[in-house]
Amino acid sequence: MAFHGGDAGAVESNDPIKLTLHDWTGQHITTRIMGSVLEKAGYNVEYVQADYLAQFAGLKTGDLHVAMEIWETTGREAMDEATETGQVVNLGETGMQAIEEWWYPAYLKEQCPGLPDWEALADCAELFSTAETAPDGRYLGGPVTWGGFDEERVEALELPFVVVHAGTDAALFAELESAYQRKAPILLWIYAPHWAPIKYEGEWVAFPPYEPACYEDPAWGINPDLTHDCAKPRGPIWKVAWQGVAEKWPGAHKAIQAFQVENDEMGRMIGAVDLDGRPIEAVVEEWVAANESRWKPWIGQ
Repeated sequence: MAFHGGDAGAVESNDPIKLTLHDWTGQHITTRIMGSVLEKAGYNVEYVQADYLAQFAGLKTGDLHVAMEIWETTGREAMDEATETGQVVNLGETGMQAIEEWWYPAYLKEQCPGLPDWEALADCAELFSTAETAPDGRYLGGPVTWGGFDEERVEALELPFVVVHAGTDAALFAELESAYQRKAPILLWIYAPHWAPIKYEGEWVAFPPYEPACYEDPAWGINPDLTHDCAKPRGPIWKVAWQGVAEKWPGAHKAIQAFQVENDEMGRMIGAVDLDGRPIEAVVEEWVAANESRWKPWIGQ
């Protein structure tokens, strides 16, 4: 049906559409852009804090309605399991392409000259060690809720590293900032779209190329007995929804399908929040005001 911004009487249901929020800045921006556009179309929007992977239980039952960022790199397995039930539907790509991988600052290449080849890490592990991990190296992973299979990969590739998880997204990048300023050794999870790989000079570690069989078949790859002996997958960031959204809010369903942003503009917005200290709401409002010609067609205007 046709509907018009701000006209609540034109929407199919005034019940709130529940959009999930997670624990990284970019996902809040993506979700609040979508929520703002839906509100301009007259929909009632509610933001619900939810665990990245555990949220699928709520999406299946309809207790949650929309998740705006499921990363090919870490969420594909959970997304596929959910969509195969028929209770959750994939609403397509966001337009952003995901990378999530081990990363190191460029100034470390002289001290570990085999980088970015992953095999160099076995010889350089002590460079990355701390009092808690020595003689093994320390790898700073993302929050546990992000998944990512880092422990499995360390075991499968027999890397002499201990995986230590940052408590929050902010803590992860605060530690990078501190190490980079001191030119100290650090090996950590960096992802894109984000400001970090733009601001800091560095490289992602080159692991054996990812193939789906690497995560499923122990016989695949270097270690014949264990899975995850390869790089993480790279690819789109997806939008998913409870299957009932299309029937209850068909206009919103179409708008979410149409949503598109790009890596570079998202990286800039994340930087505006994390580096410049601007409120997420202000950054989102600025984007919405500057991009009417993009989002109005999403809502049939």
